[in-house]
Amino acid sequence: MAKSSGGLTKWFKQDWVDIGSKKKGGGFAKCGRTKQKKDAKRKYPKCVPKAKANAMSKGQIKSAVKRKRANPMSKVKTIVKKKGKKK
Repeated sequence: MAKSSGGLTKWFKQDWVDIGSKKKGGGFAKCGRTKQKKDAKRKYPKCVPKAKANAMSKGQIKSAVKRKRANPMSKVKTIVKKKGKKK
């Protein structure tokens, strides 16, 4: 049986980062938390692939993190498209 190259296989190969947790030298912290004391203080993570995080503006990152932390157990869309006005 041939191994697929998309879907879950692709998902696991991506480098996931927490856009709500910036590093001092630039970039983002790895996604997820450990049981260490320093991670216990971290807020709920908003994880996206590294390529997606680099493509997002500061405003988009701030909005996505705010929506995720407001309701952590929900699936929050990373980028929300603004609704156009009806004529």
